[in-house]
Amino acid sequence: MAAMITGSSFGFSKKTPLLSFSTLGCPDWTFEKIIQFAAANEFKGIEIRGIQRELDLNKCNTFNTAEKIKQSMLLLRENNLSIVNLGASATMHFPIGAERTKNIDDGKRFIDLANTLQCPYIRVFPNNLPKDQDKKITLDLIAAGLTELGNYAANTNVTVLMETHGDLVYTADIVYVMQQVNHAHVGLVWDMVNMWSITGEDPAMVFPQLQKHIRHTHIKDMVRNNGKDQYTFLGKGETPIFKAIDLLHKNHYKGYYSFEWEKLWHPEIAEPELAIADYASTMKAHFKGK
Repeated sequence: MAAMITGSSFGFSKKTPLLSFSTLGCPDWTFEKIIQFAAANEFKGIEIRGIQRELDLNKCNTFNTAEKIKQSMLLLRENNLSIVNLGASATMHFPIGAERTKNIDDGKRFIDLANTLQCPYIRVFPNNLPKDQDKKITLDLIAAGLTELGNYAANTNVTVLMETHGDLVYTADIVYVMQQVNHAHVGLVWDMVNMWSITGEDPAMVFPQLQKHIRHTHIKDMVRNNGKDQYTFLGKGETPIFKAIDLLHKNHYKGYYSFEWEKLWHPEIAEPELAIADYASTMKAHFKGK
């Protein structure tokens, strides 16, 4: 248990893929503690989804001035870490109007921040699609929003990633959106569990259709108890998460395997000191000898 909390002494195999974790899992940690814990547990990347419960990263003390950005970047370099994704709250499914404009503008602010931080990706998403609107209209709105953000990012090193999330989790719908966009600065965050928990689609069927769009992943596990999803440590649930991980690895996926422990939304789940450390050791054990 002490090793789990303070950081393990093992060295990752050269075959172990790039590991990161989302700060969604440690909502009360300072940036300094996030960096310290990531380095101690031999992660290579941090996915920023809020710091100390502030989800608008432009308002975070870590990034709200040029000097603080400089200090944060130095701390990352000193610990051999990178920021690999910024999780925006921008949602693309709103109809034309003030709410849509606000979300598009939020996405653009995150692109600007990511470019400053030398971060390759920002994440946006759809959530619950409007029930009183034809689904194709909504999917076209999502595609249009992604295209607008992709165009905004075109002269940067940032790519806008749509997470498989909310009601947009069926493979055919995701493929339709990505075909409509077809933009070099737009891709996907593949959250297999978000999809499987609703659709039951086999990762072996999903992955070939999404592969060319996948730039980043969210990795987690869960069980269903009395009709409710409950998050578990990796490998302790009932999802085919390792099937998805192995598909990525065997097909030469070069991005990060990012642990998404949803502590901010589900305060009842285990503390981050345990869950995030367990993720690192479980992934090392899984890839040992591969």
